[in-house]
Amino acid sequence: MRAVSYTETGDPSVLTLEERPVPDPGPGEVRVRVHRSGVNPTDWKSRSGTGPGTPVAPPQTPNQDGSGVVDAVGAGVEAGLVGLRVWLWESAYQRPWGTAAEYTLVHRTRLVTLPDSASFDLGAGLGVPFITAHRCLTVAEDGPRRLGPGTLDRQVVLVQGGAGAVGNAAIQLARWSDATVITTVSSPFKAQLAAAAGADHVIDYTSQDVAAEVRRIAPHGVRSIVEVSPTRNAAIDAQVLAVGGSVAMYANDGGDEATLPIRPNMQTNARWQFVLVYTAPAAAKAEATEDVTAAVLDGAVRVGDDAGLPLHHFPLERTAEAHAAVERGAVGKVLIDVTD
Repeated sequence: MRAVSYTETGDPSVLTLEERPVPDPGPGEVRVRVHRSGVNPTDWKSRSGTGPGTPVAPPQTPNQDGSGVVDAVGAGVEAGLVGLRVWLWESAYQRPWGTAAEYTLVHRTRLVTLPDSASFDLGAGLGVPFITAHRCLTVAEDGPRRLGPGTLDRQVVLVQGGAGAVGNAAIQLARWSDATVITTVSSPFKAQLAAAAGADHVIDYTSQDVAAEVRRIAPHGVRSIVEVSPTRNAAIDAQVLAVGGSVAMYANDGGDEATLPIRPNMQTNARWQFVLVYTAPAAAKAEATEDVTAAVLDGAVRVGDDAGLPLHHFPLERTAEAHAAVERGAVGKVLIDVTD
């Protein structure tokens, strides 16, 4: 089989395509014939490491997310999975088997049935962005812990950076759950993407006063904030939170340090929650995969231009270019076409 891997950290040039034997699944493992591999920022950050030249052993195949068809199962795994369409998440977390390969091995708990109505493109775009977004929308003190129609009814959600992959996922999941969604963007083009995703109100933070606009739309404040850049937005978030509101920070765009205004956050009993999907509670991730699959079955989540998430396709032999595109901040979802 063809597989991409790297044996030392560094820029995209460390990624090499090679021929390998098709692996056999071990106990509790499933072998998947990969159709699409999804690239996320954490994939290139893991490849980069803390600096170039650090040895990686065994060789690491990159990319956490993907979609495909179950090809074989190991001991202790139900044989009825063989032949099923699935989507994968955390394939490469603390394991050498990512999805940038014709076949990969995943633990049974890291794959979810992909409905026949859903494309492999959608399946490969679900993992990191949608599980992260689900976690961000369910960390408020009084819940909800699950998402679905009615669970966010009469609640206002602010998604900072609605044109990104997680922002797009948060908009779609929040709208499916009947929230009113406000989002911020940096250009008219990104405003169109956020509106296509389903945002009710779109604010261009380069030309509008975000806090004033949010307060105009939601005079009593917003219940949940999905935050991509706490460094830049902490003061704004504190101004627009409702009493008992939460800010879920899933990225560090703009820097690694943020200053929080103490008094405004005390007055609202605000909760500031850090979110990283890989170390999030296992129960929360299991609930997220169930809810995301339900949203797929409902036709409530999509990818592509009409969903506000343009797709960028690369063949397997151009995985390095795919990583470079994500590292440069490509708007939309970068996918590697492993199998037609």
